[in-house]
Amino acid sequence: MIETKRLVLRPFVEKDAQDVFEYLKEPMVNCFACMKLNTIEDAKTEVERRAKETEFYFAIVLKETGKVIGEIEAYPETQSPGEENAALDTFSPCWMLNKEYHGKGYAYEAAHAFFEYLFFQKGARRIYAYTEDYNLSCQRLCEKLGMRREGMFVEFVSFVNDVEGNPIYENTIQYAILQKEWKR
Repeated sequence: MIETKRLVLRPFVEKDAQDVFEYLKEPMVNCFACMKLNTIEDAKTEVERRAKETEFYFAIVLKETGKVIGEIEAYPETQSPGEENAALDTFSPCWMLNKEYHGKGYAYEAAHAFFEYLFFQKGARRIYAYTEDYNLSCQRLCEKLGMRREGMFVEFVSFVNDVEGNPIYENTIQYAILQKEWKR
């Protein structure tokens, strides 16, 4: 569990299903389209799955009310593919918030605490994040966290199709920060 001034980052529990359904019934950006939930029963199943992930997948919870307003996760990966015993020291976090809680500084507060956790408790050397070129609030958040823009992948990936079934490819921006940069 990670605590901040206004938030608790903790593993999911069964009672979180309704709150999770609120923000996943209509994901705001296309990269979360595959996570869309259609019913509260789907949310209960999803929360059961997430509850098993206790080290790198957290509910973002308002301290004052106990309401789950989003989630944040990242898993260790190597930057040396194929190398035996390569360090799992790179993380690519993913975060999302219920749209009702945007613009209040919660995403920054949660991400900042999560980055601290990854760097100093989980041994992260490098953290990188992807965001769509149209997701300006996420770009601002990455920059506020001290991440540098590393580049843009043009028509990099498709998460949704148009009305005729053709993939809609998105431009994706990559941001990153090293532990030594974070310390500064």
